[in-house]
Amino acid sequence: MNDTKQSAVRAEDAFDVESTHAWLTQQIEGLSGPSPDVVQFTGGASNLTYLLSYPHLGTELILRRPPVGKKAGSAHDMAREYRVQQDLKPVFPLVPTVRALCQDPSIIGSDFYVMDKVPGLILRGTLPRGMNLGPDRARSLSEAFVDTLADLHRVEPAAAGLTDLGKGEGYVRRQVEGWTRRYAQARTWNTPSFRRVTAWLADHQPDDAAICVVHNDWRLDNLVLDEQSLQVTGVLDWELATLGDPLMDLGSSMAYWVQADDGRIAQTMRRQPSHLPGMLTRTEIVERYCDRTGLSAENWPFYEVFGLFRLAVIAQQIYYRYHHKQTRNPAFRNLWMAVNHLDRRCRSTIRRTGGS
Repeated sequence: MNDTKQSAVRAEDAFDVESTHAWLTQQIEGLSGPSPDVVQFTGGASNLTYLLSYPHLGTELILRRPPVGKKAGSAHDMAREYRVQQDLKPVFPLVPTVRALCQDPSIIGSDFYVMDKVPGLILRGTLPRGMNLGPDRARSLSEAFVDTLADLHRVEPAAAGLTDLGKGEGYVRRQVEGWTRRYAQARTWNTPSFRRVTAWLADHQPDDAAICVVHNDWRLDNLVLDEQSLQVTGVLDWELATLGDPLMDLGSSMAYWVQADDGRIAQTMRRQPSHLPGMLTRTEIVERYCDRTGLSAENWPFYEVFGLFRLAVIAQQIYYRYHHKQTRNPAFRNLWMAVNHLDRRCRSTIRRTGGS
């Protein structure tokens, strides 16, 4: 990963490198010599991710572990995240190669797993210095973004041995109920109730459009790209993957897609270069996706509002940890403002449908 957002490991996120190295040498053939150099990836806001470099071997590994502090329900399940990638890799080659899963708390105090580093480029909110992404290349990249998601949704769960990954039918209802409950549990005094939004979602939910493997965090900064062609060479962060409704996955993805004509507050929240000239708009992405999958966008406002609400809950869960001093990461300080903004966007979208 050519990710410039790396730093020394924060004190609160440190782990026993020597113990980890000793364990890894028993799991991965050829891993020997001194302990690795370790840096932390700072771009993520959920599970913690580290780069383990072994210069004397020319080897780089990625370690994933849960955060400290309050965790939401079954979130941060390292064994599940490991298994999803292990089983999906043969039928969806863009998944990273996982190498070892540790469920012995004596090593670092929590479960963790290690995978091969996927070489390539990851695009964040600002393009790397010296990179020029003209309109034609930007359009091709945004097309690859949606086409790769459509490819994932065509994977047969049985072919990957993942038929037990989710609960199947009733996904839309469970998601609306589950995220509504999570928000109530994580709300703080400075964030809105979302009562109007959740009531509208409950009253307007469609039947499941289909059940397939969904990623649930489909963003440009979770895709690894070939540095020359910008073709997708890897897909990261399978923490939330499950069996679910593909249009819910698309709706969640579009909540992150800040386009050029969005307002100032949305632009400050942008984590990917989706605003550049040539990038597909959200409407164009939805149309292209439906053309490739044969699914209907008739109920798109529901999926749009759900995606925005779900993003608000994720932001609020992270802010809850900061608010209650379970983390000191300064990147989380102002997430309460993002939650308020997303509430306004949800209600604005509902009004455009004729709702209250």
